[in-house]
Amino acid sequence: MTRSAGSGSNPADRHDRDDDASDARPAHMPNANVDIPRIEKAVREILLAVGENPEREGLIKTPNRVARAYSELMAGLQDDPRRHLKTVFRERYDEVVLLRDIEFHSLCEHHLLPFTGRAHVAYLPDGKVVGLSKLARLVEGYARRPQVQERLTTQIADALMEELNPIGAACVIEATHTCMTIRGAKKHGSTMVTSALRGIFKENASSRSEILALMHYGNGVKS
Repeated sequence: MTRSAGSGSNPADRHDRDDDASDARPAHMPNANVDIPRIEKAVREILLAVGENPEREGLIKTPNRVARAYSELMAGLQDDPRRHLKTVFRERYDEVVLLRDIEFHSLCEHHLLPFTGRAHVAYLPDGKVVGLSKLARLVEGYARRPQVQERLTTQIADALMEELNPIGAACVIEATHTCMTIRGAKKHGSTMVTSALRGIFKENASSRSEILALMHYGNGVKS
């Protein structure tokens, strides 16, 4: 089989010129500024360590694919998610603002395996509101980096409290961790749930019950 470039060429340059429909595409945020050749070298070492041949046809582009995938999955390291909360609207709205079922994908920092799920984000404004898309981008910004679910949940709630100064803020995350479902305990179907309540949602029992009920309203009910 003829190689697409000579053995002395840079593997990153060779593969970046190839049009591969399976390659990761950037989201709305820029890719992380990662060292592509360094990741490629590390991935080749992993393939060799497990007894594979990184030069065979199916794996020849894998190191570059992995490097570019990490660039996308860890783009949040180069991003300040709080920037999405800087543009606010002055509005005398004194009821709960809630965005449910924000899909996200992150990497468990212990095994660099994915965990995926949904975030429910809410706040009770005190004169300042933000566009709903900003809440989704806040979640994505914190998810696209090596994470643990507990930290992700608190980062989102704390950002809302500190940037919007609301009466209360809440974040509940439900996620499935492949580091538990495909290895280790191998408990398929298990879901981890974490919550972070701030302000009135933490201090007032009735407000806490209300926001948690709203977040889970309709779960498991088909429309």
